[in-house]
Amino acid sequence: MIEEPRVVETAAQRAAVIRMCIAPADIQAVMGPAIGEVMATVMGQGVTPTGAVFSHYYAMNAEVWDLEVGVTVASPVTPQGRVTNGELPAVTAARTIYRGPYDGLGEAWGAMTKWVVERGHTPSAELWESYLTDPGASPDPATWETELTLPLVS
Repeated sequence: MIEEPRVVETAAQRAAVIRMCIAPADIQAVMGPAIGEVMATVMGQGVTPTGAVFSHYYAMNAEVWDLEVGVTVASPVTPQGRVTNGELPAVTAARTIYRGPYDGLGEAWGAMTKWVVERGHTPSAELWESYLTDPGASPDPATWETELTLPLVS
């Protein structure tokens, strides 16, 4: 399910993002179009993506998820529509790779959080996922790879 997590120091990364607050049940309906909008803006402005598409969750509860979807970029974008400039922060974090379909991500995050707590760390409420596999290029969900990053408070 997940690779053995490790604790890493991340560097801040510039990003082009769309921030939204949505009901968890709406994630599948809104994420794809939002990613498409970010990528169209980035490519339309000739800005170079420097990493994978990601979703950065600031807060998650049963009613609302506060998140950004985006991609890391080499230079700022000119804000357009819902697309603005953002950043993945520099943090100390636990990181792992999950392999499998997106509907298994909840279980993968549970395993990651358990690993963090068992080692005496306190996880942040904030987290992000980087989608290393393009489902359009690799239609078999068993081959999809998602990098999980869980910042640590202590």
